[in-house]
Amino acid sequence: MAKQSGLGDACFVGGYDLSGDIGALSKISGSIGVLDVTPINSSGVQRIGGIRNGEIGYTSFFNPTAGQEHTVLSALPRTDQQVMYCRGTTLGNPAACMLGKQIDYNPTRAANGGFTFAIQALSNGYGLEWGRLLTAGLRTDTAATNGTGIDGTAQTAFGAQAYLQVTAFTGTDVTVKIQDSADNVSFADVSGFAFAATTAAHTTQRIATSNTATIRRYLRAVTTTSGGFTSVTFSVMVSRNQIAGQAF
Repeated sequence: MAKQSGLGDACFVGGYDLSGDIGALSKISGSIGVLDVTPINSSGVQRIGGIRNGEIGYTSFFNPTAGQEHTVLSALPRTDQQVMYCRGTTLGNPAACMLGKQIDYNPTRAANGGFTFAIQALSNGYGLEWGRLLTAGLRTDTAATNGTGIDGTAQTAFGAQAYLQVTAFTGTDVTVKIQDSADNVSFADVSGFAFAATTAAHTTQRIATSNTATIRRYLRAVTTTSGGFTSVTFSVMVSRNQIAGQAF
């Protein structure tokens, strides 16, 4: 694959599309701590893996319009927020997701009149996770729909995690779930890979399969409903675990 720029990216926060208000991503960090377990009979340091961590920092322009950056970010919610950074908005593109706390909303008024805010989010419970988009950025369905499959090149055997952002919804309910396939033709539900039913906009979810689940080569996002809906706009990212115990 050819080298790419960061043009045409997107960023969703807490079920809101803030892509038009964010000017820069200052930090997208995922790390694993290490524990020093060097015994007295060793001549070199020995380490084992510790806890996972994640951070996303970004700069936003001031926009007081309802549903845009100021009304969403200035509240400094105490509850977790999901942040989804999309490296482009093409189906299958890489994306980074994190569930964590927004810890600040710091304004800077420059001498030239520029008014921007620095925001930092720190992971809570899980680290930063990279994966691939099962939607082309934001996808809008007006009825139950089977999405297009993306090729994972091979099946994996260590489970997966998925993130959902719903930015708009009209109707009674919609359920977004993930299906897999060996041939990109015959798809079936993946156990544990259905999000809870959505009944309102500006919601987010994270789900995970077991760490020993087999995930077949192709994946797609589908929508279903029991009570009906007329429109839902959403984004889904899936992160396959490539090694045992990679996530939880």
